[in-house]
Amino acid sequence: MSDLLSRPTAALPTDKELVLKVIPMPADTNGNGDIFGGWVMAQVDLAGAVLPARIVQGRMATVAVKEFVFKQPVRVGDILSFYSSVVRVGRTSVTVDVEVYAERFATQGSYVKVTEALLTYVAIDGQGHPRPIPAQAPAAPGG
Repeated sequence: MSDLLSRPTAALPTDKELVLKVIPMPADTNGNGDIFGGWVMAQVDLAGAVLPARIVQGRMATVAVKEFVFKQPVRVGDILSFYSSVVRVGRTSVTVDVEVYAERFATQGSYVKVTEALLTYVAIDGQGHPRPIPAQAPAAPGG
């Protein structure tokens, strides 16, 4: 644990929007006592959907996770901050980059980048088929 506390702190991104903050709890741990990677992935998917929802203006589905990199473990009690930016808006899809930073319980105020991912969401109609993104979609901050 001491090597986790001695790692250099990361600066929070200024080119992305804070879209979610969450504190993992003991029920979210794996057999090693760290936060289960699948739980973190689910939170990233939720955070990643915030900016596309503004653009898509309706139903959408996660269709791809091009890259997911775990850089550091997440621990119970960490305060996780999820930052996102729109990378690409296509005819039916929106791709976003999500970065996750942890404030360790014992070192509040300093941040460690714990993971990042690139996700693509597709606008869908009532039958679950891709549909065009509205032409009048609002501009996404940071994208």
